[in-house]
Amino acid sequence: MKLMVAQIYVDDIVFGGMSNQMVQHFVQQMYSEFEMSLVGELTFFLGLQVKQMGDSIFISQSKYAKNIVKKFGMESSGHKRTPAATHLKLTKDEGGIDVDQSMYRSTIGSVTPEVDEGAGSGRRCMRHDNV
Repeated sequence: MKLMVAQIYVDDIVFGGMSNQMVQHFVQQMYSEFEMSLVGELTFFLGLQVKQMGDSIFISQSKYAKNIVKKFGMESSGHKRTPAATHLKLTKDEGGIDVDQSMYRSTIGSVTPEVDEGAGSGRRCMRHDNV
């Protein structure tokens, strides 16, 4: 079985195949059609860290997660297990202080699908001035 995979995003392309010959043929075809350069083994792409080891590929977003924590000044916050409780009913905090809606929306919008249940609870509260 021969397999070649190519992923294109705007003007970036990531590709790989099951044989070096297949990959070289693809590179030659691409060079004949487009102006391009090869930058080597994939280590980072579209916010994903990629580590290739033997016959395995490991993908993570730890750098993205650390950047979000830093962006919102939460470096000293404790770790929480996810997913969040699914039966939690959020109510408006009548005595709470107003929050910066732009910052709140940015924070909720930054989290990835892995924590979507908790983020979904936060999104449901976005229509309120305080949470």
